[in-house]
Amino acid sequence: MADDAQKAASEFLDQSEIDKLLAQTTTDSGPKSMLIRADGRRGDAKAVSKVEAYDFRNPVFLSEVELRRLRLLHEDFIRYLSARLSLFLRMEFGLKMAQLTTVTYSKFTESLPSPTHICLFKAEPLIGVGVLDINPRLALTIADRLLGGRGHSVKAERYLTEIEVALLEDVIVIVLEEWCGQWKAEQDLRPLIVGHENNGRFLQTSPKDAIVLALTLEVNFGDCSEQIQLGVPYYTIEPLVKKMQARRQKDSQVTTVEKRASWQKAYDHISMPVRAEWEAFELSLREVSSLRVGDVIEMPSDLMQRTRVLLNGTPKFLGTVGLDSDHVAVQLTKKIPLNPEDISHGKPDGRKSS
Repeated sequence: MADDAQKAASEFLDQSEIDKLLAQTTTDSGPKSMLIRADGRRGDAKAVSKVEAYDFRNPVFLSEVELRRLRLLHEDFIRYLSARLSLFLRMEFGLKMAQLTTVTYSKFTESLPSPTHICLFKAEPLIGVGVLDINPRLALTIADRLLGGRGHSVKAERYLTEIEVALLEDVIVIVLEEWCGQWKAEQDLRPLIVGHENNGRFLQTSPKDAIVLALTLEVNFGDCSEQIQLGVPYYTIEPLVKKMQARRQKDSQVTTVEKRASWQKAYDHISMPVRAEWEAFELSLREVSSLRVGDVIEMPSDLMQRTRVLLNGTPKFLGTVGLDSDHVAVQLTKKIPLNPEDISHGKPDGRKSS
């Protein structure tokens, strides 16, 4: 029994042995552990990594700043599209942004009404297929207007015929051309219609968990008030968003390049008064009134190094007075920055008028 108890006690480590093992572990210079990043690159596990919050139920790949820039871009798109469709249909076509957000592809397709008219398109040379949904009432009202009608709202909700789809395709081309045209600063895009559908539940143009930039427009066309929805996968516009970020960052960098003034020959013979002066000290009126010929006024020892040079009455440089051969000269040592506040209510030399 005693041997078994002694053997069991020898299997446990005391605190000193544990501390020794920990010290050996921390000082051991073994191979560095590797970390595989999300993009497939390898990195040091000890390197500081940036941790970002991620909501798996509502994933958003766009920051607030990026979403604001996209909102401004789509506001321009809406304004131009409204004017162009009004001219094409010869009737006011009012558009207003109802929502611009990012959702999953499954949620976007579930939000599409049924029946409806869906146009599948590509923006070449980008990858991915976009979705343009037009409410059937609005689509039938537009088709009626294109056939010479007055543009009154059609009450029926039904699937479009092949002739109505062909008529509506002219309007869809205008919508896609205007949307692609808003990205011309980043890349030239060419819209291409790849198909038409009438039910969003059967769409499989993107994975269900893919992120979609969804734009909802409120349309007022005659007495018809309906919606148009535009959905583009994020992986489609991701290259454009990155180019837009790079361009914005480049434009925001302030380049302080000093412009060299161009000299005109007409200035060669224009004379300008140049004066050098000192600010030695101040005297009271009593001291000034008591000055007489022969009085000696003491100057500061460093006064010569604080000579102000004035061009046309405006202080421009600081210098040092000295002798150059047989002439008194001033060596310019520093440029005096011009303060607009000093001369806005005073004299050109910077002193306020009394």
